[in-house]
Amino acid sequence: MTGGGSLSARPAGRHALLVELPDAEHTAAFHAEVLRRRAAGTLPPVTEVVPGARTVLLDGVADPRELARRVAGWQVPPVADGTGDAVEIPVRYDGPDLADVAALWGVAPDEVGARHSAHTYRVAFCGFAPGFGYLTGLPPRLHVPRRSTPRTRVPAGAVALAGPYSAVYPRATPGGWQLIGTMPDPHPLWDPARERAALLTPGTRVRFVTADGARTGSTGRADTGTDRTAAAGAGQEAGA
Repeated sequence: MTGGGSLSARPAGRHALLVELPDAEHTAAFHAEVLRRRAAGTLPPVTEVVPGARTVLLDGVADPRELARRVAGWQVPPVADGTGDAVEIPVRYDGPDLADVAALWGVAPDEVGARHSAHTYRVAFCGFAPGFGYLTGLPPRLHVPRRSTPRTRVPAGAVALAGPYSAVYPRATPGGWQLIGTMPDPHPLWDPARERAALLTPGTRVRFVTADGARTGSTGRADTGTDRTAAAGAGQEAGA
């Protein structure tokens, strides 16, 4: 994966650069490269890096046009799989759209949880509501459409699917995603009292586990691991 023809960079105002990428995979890789270069001290000063579905905004740039010329020549490697700690999200697969999603996947409703929890996800970007992370990692064969009629109220903790994304609603809001489960305690997703209020930030790896803490894959066997649960992760972020 490289720069060049795979991205388009243009100034956004006087002190920002908007980089447009062809898809979520290239966007995640470019975002990771920006963070790597900033940590290494090889990126010109920027005050904020904001990833989106297919864009990365670099704000607080002294010379956006010069930076645009530089990023066009970057060699951007793919995001490495299996690197970094993963936040584990406890979930009960009891959502009201479970049967509809099962029909779309061609499986029995009680198989949806195993299919969904068999994958490791990554937060591509955040938006819609504080603490709401758009998680990529669901194989294309498991992508599902949004509901034809959105709900006026989706409860906090609802685990949902739409297109290529999975998500957990941190608070009750309207929404049109397919609801397949429930996170028993969604409070760790957004805690303003914590130094980093959002638990799920861009680049974070995420795994869904059954509410009793045993992760299941397509075989249905429990897999114990060392990754932190959402509740434990919240404590760590608070310095506990």
